[in-house]
Amino acid sequence: MVKILANDGIHPDGKLLLEEANYLVDEHKIAQDELASRIAEYDVLIVRSATKVTKAVIDAGKNLKIIARGGVGLDNIDLEHAQSKGIQVFNTPRASSRAVAELAMAHLFGLSRMLQRSNREMASGDFKSLKKKYETGFQVKGKTLGIIGFGRIGQEVAQIALGAGMRVRAHDPFVTEAEIGIQLADFDDVKMCVKIRTESLDKLLRESDFITIHIPGGGKPSFSVEEFAKMKTGVFLINTARGGVIDEEALLEALNSGKVAGAGLDVFENEPTPREALMKHPLVSCTPHIGASTVEAQSYIGMELADKIIAFFGDDK
Repeated sequence: MVKILANDGIHPDGKLLLEEANYLVDEHKIAQDELASRIAEYDVLIVRSATKVTKAVIDAGKNLKIIARGGVGLDNIDLEHAQSKGIQVFNTPRASSRAVAELAMAHLFGLSRMLQRSNREMASGDFKSLKKKYETGFQVKGKTLGIIGFGRIGQEVAQIALGAGMRVRAHDPFVTEAEIGIQLADFDDVKMCVKIRTESLDKLLRESDFITIHIPGGGKPSFSVEEFAKMKTGVFLINTARGGVIDEEALLEALNSGKVAGAGLDVFENEPTPREALMKHPLVSCTPHIGASTVEAQSYIGMELADKIIAFFGDDK
């Protein structure tokens, strides 16, 4: 029997599919420092972002055939070492794309109307003075959104932004163009398609009123002092991709100088203990790494994981 350790959990819909295939699914969390000593009994390890699949864990997984990541990134898995051991590694890039895109746009809308600031002050502030203070928000229609990373998530963001009347720019070294279809939910015969060609990063940084990031993490930050200098003064920056993509010290300096007018952050360098100066900054809208955490996305992730695991083993149970 195939034994699966879902160390960071799995949605009941995905678990049901696996159990219907006669696989044993164990959801009992094994602490990181105990994982290497326990992993040998499992054929499959399913993780999210919490569990780190290190070289030691991989070496100890004598029976491991699959390491599956519920989500997009693989930065918590020693991918090269796993592949050198002949272990299949996969993620679920399709399942959570819309959820992440909607959160990025939620930060965008919130920043445009200073919701994070007014929400903090309403409980103890004077209503009339706050009404006056926050009457300078603006509409996003006609503003330019720069999307860095134009894969599945970036294209979902483009679809929502186009529907909101925004101008969309995109940069991706691996994507030259994409056709974005906008389908009206109640009208199957009404669909608009827009072809977006990607452009240079420098041009996007110069022209964008908002910038949202959808690229993999790892290595040094992709956005630091040099990149901030190329952006418009008063730009808004959104990161629902990976902590470490943005140099947080440089971001704080840019926020304090006025170069960056606001930031929407779902991911941080030091999770689960983000930098306090960012958490409390009045120009920062924060969420606790919940990009893929919608009811629908969790179900899709669980089922996509199950489908891939079942397809791998086939009838060999």
